[in-house]
Amino acid sequence: MTERNYDRLKEYFQETYKDNAYIKLLAMRLEHVEPGLAEISMFIDPDKHTNLYHVAHGGAMASIADTVMGVACGSVGRRVVTLELNMNFIKAPAANTKITAVGRLIHNGRNTIVADCDVAGSDGALLLKARGTFFVVGQFDIEPENKISD
Repeated sequence: MTERNYDRLKEYFQETYKDNAYIKLLAMRLEHVEPGLAEISMFIDPDKHTNLYHVAHGGAMASIADTVMGVACGSVGRRVVTLELNMNFIKAPAANTKITAVGRLIHNGRNTIVADCDVAGSDGALLLKARGTFFVVGQFDIEPENKISD
């Protein structure tokens, strides 16, 4: 992918998500996107993301995983909705730490896409492993080059 196309793709997703109420509520930040791969970070705010044990709530962790896998699907021009999520919670990050989620496409079919996700802490330790199946509902207006296919 050329530098210009990468910049256009990242700009498209930054614009798409900057007014998304849920993304703003959780303060997720798009760090990187390229065809078939996306990276999003989130600072674990004790007033927004934690449970009664003062660690990240499982719902916040599931949200970043679902979102990054959805962006990975979108990175190949596909509009999707989530059909299924599988989450393996390994370790809960403490409040006031940054986590990073990386989503990758495993299968890019005509009607469904399968993606996986690793969420890591600032020290690189694996916190969550996820996999999702997404139903394709359409195409985005942009067409990134180097589409992943079966």
